[in-house]
Amino acid sequence: MNPLIAICGTTGVGKSKLSIELALKLSEKLYGGRWTGARVINADSMQVYTGLDIITNKVPLAERQGVEHVLMDIKQPGEQYVVGEWVRDAIDIIDETHRRNQIPIVVGGTSYWIQHLIFPNRLVSPSASPSPSSVALPSSELADSVEALPQTLRQLYDNLPEVPPSAAVDPEAAYSLHSLLSALDDRIASRWHWRDTRKVLRSLHIAKDSSRKPSEIIDEQSQTMVVPRYRTLCFWLYADLPIINPRLDERVDEMIRLGLVDEIRSLQRLATMNAAHNDPGKPEKQIDMSNIDFTKGIFQSIGFKEFQTYLEASIPDGKLFEAAVETMKQSTRKYAKRQISWIRNKLLPVVNRVNSTCSSLKEALTPTYLLDANELGIKWDTEVRERAEAISIAFVEDEDLPDPLSLSDTAERMLAVEEKLTDPTAVLEARRKVVCPICSTDPLQPVMVEEGKEWAVHAKTRLHRRLLAKSTATPHRIARQAEDVTQAEDEFSLEGSTAFTT
Repeated sequence: MNPLIAICGTTGVGKSKLSIELALKLSEKLYGGRWTGARVINADSMQVYTGLDIITNKVPLAERQGVEHVLMDIKQPGEQYVVGEWVRDAIDIIDETHRRNQIPIVVGGTSYWIQHLIFPNRLVSPSASPSPSSVALPSSELADSVEALPQTLRQLYDNLPEVPPSAAVDPEAAYSLHSLLSALDDRIASRWHWRDTRKVLRSLHIAKDSSRKPSEIIDEQSQTMVVPRYRTLCFWLYADLPIINPRLDERVDEMIRLGLVDEIRSLQRLATMNAAHNDPGKPEKQIDMSNIDFTKGIFQSIGFKEFQTYLEASIPDGKLFEAAVETMKQSTRKYAKRQISWIRNKLLPVVNRVNSTCSSLKEALTPTYLLDANELGIKWDTEVRERAEAISIAFVEDEDLPDPLSLSDTAERMLAVEEKLTDPTAVLEARRKVVCPICSTDPLQPVMVEEGKEWAVHAKTRLHRRLLAKSTATPHRIARQAEDVTQAEDEFSLEGSTAFTT
């Protein structure tokens, strides 16, 4: 396998800095052999968009020290660019990089993208490839389910919206999509909350475009072993949250000093133009900014949503500005925490499973190291840069690698993760959401809770216990409430939603 180096970690921990240092070192050390240099491949879902350099934290061109950066500034801010598209483009770039006898260094905070690049055949999409021993034929079960749909749900299936409705603005439309998915593939429907309209609609488009149930594609994926596309050296650049959080706060202050608010204003104008395009009968000044989908494209950038109230004020308000700054800092800190959680709970279990099949660390397909970035200055040079350079050179030249747990106490602590489910079918079955009959006071807006730990927490909430106490609390009463929800779903399927009947 050709080599690949991947650098992941939280926002603001120094991933871009390390990628440039590594690229320069590899170019210097490997000169004259097969590998004659390196280039950086962006894996940050926001840095793919042109402009908006402050809000997306791009390394200024002058600070890249001549190192080539690709898959950056390739999309316009109004476009949508999803993981499957990035993986396809990244594969093309990596293949080209190898043909140039260079080492690709993939770097970014979107670990979800990096994971699907390293480990193929785990994306459920209309183009999902079947296992080599099978042929992707249309699903007879799906065809039968489609034929059995009530008229209104069949109309919805035949005319699926391209943009998911907002569950907050139009809960009836949101619930109708989930009802349709439940009728076609109840296993996948139980994976998503009915309010998660983006994932529900995506599952419906997968079913319609592939003529297969998404759960069938997942079952097919589970029959194949996880084999990485490349022999990948993974670096997890890490700092403890109590240490990284003040750095993140300082970075937000610096972004504001550099002109963040002006960039957000330009984003707001773009969002208004997009909304006006989708609703041509309404003047731009009448567009309701509260209906913007903050889960798509560049509008996901931290800062855009947080400054919305301040920028909508008719008169500049210092208190609103201070509140926006603080909210942005809180959102950034929460994002860093989620990034750590993804690496520990999603990426590392797959990496460990793949490496466990190898007889030695030298033969590991995805050797993974945590680099302790808790201290900067001289410590950065000794604990991060020098170690990353030495390990990278040994990796590329097929030399012995050090034990990942031996690098530091932090590495030993954070890399020790419990074994988790990695099989797609097992994950699907383990993350089912069920309706709470006690709390579902509106059958068309049921309260859904994930089984297991989340349900245990929900059952102890004050609201659940209060509603339980108000009911008769008998099994018959609870069963009756569950029947009400089921009956409402059946009636909804027959009567349909007026928002989707034409």
